[in-house]
Amino acid sequence: MDSGLVSVGLPAALAIIMFGLGMSLTPADFRRIGTAPKPVAIALAAQLLLLPLVCFGLVVLLDLDPLLAVGMMLLAASPGGTTANLFSHLFRGDVALNITLTAVNSLIAVISLPLVVNFAVGWFEPAGADDIGLQLGKTAQVFAIVLVPVAIGMVVRHTRPGFADRADRPVRIASAIVLAAVIVGALLGERENLGDYLADVGLATSLFCAISLAVGYALPRLAGVAEKQALSSAFEVGIHNSTLAIAVALSVLDNDTLAIPAAVYGVLMFPLALLAGWLLSRGHRTHASGHRVSAD
Repeated sequence: MDSGLVSVGLPAALAIIMFGLGMSLTPADFRRIGTAPKPVAIALAAQLLLLPLVCFGLVVLLDLDPLLAVGMMLLAASPGGTTANLFSHLFRGDVALNITLTAVNSLIAVISLPLVVNFAVGWFEPAGADDIGLQLGKTAQVFAIVLVPVAIGMVVRHTRPGFADRADRPVRIASAIVLAAVIVGALLGERENLGDYLADVGLATSLFCAISLAVGYALPRLAGVAEKQALSSAFEVGIHNSTLAIAVALSVLDNDTLAIPAAVYGVLMFPLALLAGWLLSRGHRTHASGHRVSAD
């Protein structure tokens, strides 16, 4: 995964994605935490606390190679991606909640991601562990990758709201095109190893994605959160920012193997998220229809 397309295109794609996220944010997205704290708190607890524990249990149970285990934990510590907003919109979730969760979790990830990765490095002790940990200097790189484009986007939104509104769709399209080009280029460059990658982490990433989607939906519903917000939580918790995980692995930690789980997850999460969205929305429609029949 060390081709020029990946090394140059991946940071560019991530910068465009995070800049686009920043342009979609307003102070109201952060104030929403105070006005509707319950769904935000539940989703963040699932993302920040429960999912790293679930991922840790999976990699231990499946006895993954130490480097791949650290790569899985890096993926688990990555915040929800802007792709969650797309799925939430597609299946009629609360997109505003997704935007709030993505924004808050991206801020927290600057601290939580290094903590989880450093714990994983210390626990699994992969080869070359001294070069893999996220020390202060490398944490500053994560800060720059995540927050600087978001901050620039928010400044643009505040100073040029009309431009931000007009640029929203082109930026989304551009980020999708660049990201797709990077993924295709990476897959073509590693096509001889794809079978090995799927064999190594295909089961782990599939299980982790499915469990994340289920937890993201079930916890809010058990706590009495509305269906629409629970759907949003499912996608926010279940769809991690694999682009960020790959960028940290390649650009910050300079280790190709660490990027494998996020790369495989980035491909498998789309059909799994589509299936989950169809099942959850179908179940909700069936339940609602039953209530209407009973009422009659």
